[in-house]
Amino acid sequence: MTKADIVNAINKNTGVEKTQIQGVVEEFMEIIKDSLAKGEPVYLRGFGSFIIKHRAQKAARNITRKTTMTIPAHDIPAFKPAKVFVASVKEEK
Repeated sequence: MTKADIVNAINKNTGVEKTQIQGVVEEFMEIIKDSLAKGEPVYLRGFGSFIIKHRAQKAARNITRKTTMTIPAHDIPAFKPAKVFVASVKEEK
């Protein structure tokens, strides 16, 4: 499902104009990105959490050049679904 599909589904279910829905969806995603960039997790009860995971420094090998390189420590965004969300997905199948 794409962002356009989400906008179309909301439009079909609510009757709100697609341009307004598009703006709301874009702003929602921007707020989540900004919060995670600040290091603040986003909790959506019953849906899940957008969190930052820290990855430690590690050594990696380039097998074509037979060299070892160091990958520095870094943070990555992650999504952790709520138990209710996971259960509803399992029931659908």
